[in-house]
Amino acid sequence: MTPAKPRTPRERSVAAQVRRRIESGGDRLWRLDDFYDLRPLAVAQALSRLVRAGVVERLSKGVYYHGRATSFGRSLPNRSAVQKLAARKRPIFPSGLAAANVLGFTTQAAAQAEVATSASHLPRRLVGDTTRVHTRRPGAWAELGEHDAALLDFLRQLGRASELQPNETVRRTLQLLRESNRFERLLKVSLTEPPRVRALLGALGAELGKSDRVLRPLRASLNPLSRFDLEVFGALASAADWQAKE
Repeated sequence: MTPAKPRTPRERSVAAQVRRRIESGGDRLWRLDDFYDLRPLAVAQALSRLVRAGVVERLSKGVYYHGRATSFGRSLPNRSAVQKLAARKRPIFPSGLAAANVLGFTTQAAAQAEVATSASHLPRRLVGDTTRVHTRRPGAWAELGEHDAALLDFLRQLGRASELQPNETVRRTLQLLRESNRFERLLKVSLTEPPRVRALLGALGAELGKSDRVLRPLRASLNPLSRFDLEVFGALASAADWQAKE
């Protein structure tokens, strides 16, 4: 079926400009914002026609890809670039082994990409069919930068992805928490975390010398009868004071 042609001279002009820019732009991603100097509605209509004509591929709402012919068929969008583009509208953070790698706990690269997000879902066309996605992280995660969120994810996993010795894992964690008021930033979102993570942050905060006043909200949020397995972090001097299992 042949896509409907633009009806008015103005629509035809916009459609021609959109197609010309895309075809001369090579292998790349396109968003509506890339045509900021043209009428948004006319651009959207032009892109829809180009999708139906097979000139571009729609990856998600407002995100399109124009490939190029190769000896193996049409080129595919760069996965890293697509994820960065997706993160502009919905925060995406490294998780699991990827988070440990970003933070310097391991040099291993995960065979399967793993990310976390506060969104309820991520379009598979954007993050990839094989990417493991942890959705519905607390909305407060949207306030965190990549390294802050990666460290919070690492703490959620109790440092299991670290290839360092246990004492070095603890030392590295404390070092990261000291940098640029990172502990204070994590403390701001801590009450949205599971109880085990709140207890761990409390024990780490005590190790950093934070005052009882600073740590009081964390302690008050915990059921005094609960006990938590902090695994490698159970060796912290104040772990028992934060309800760690012996």
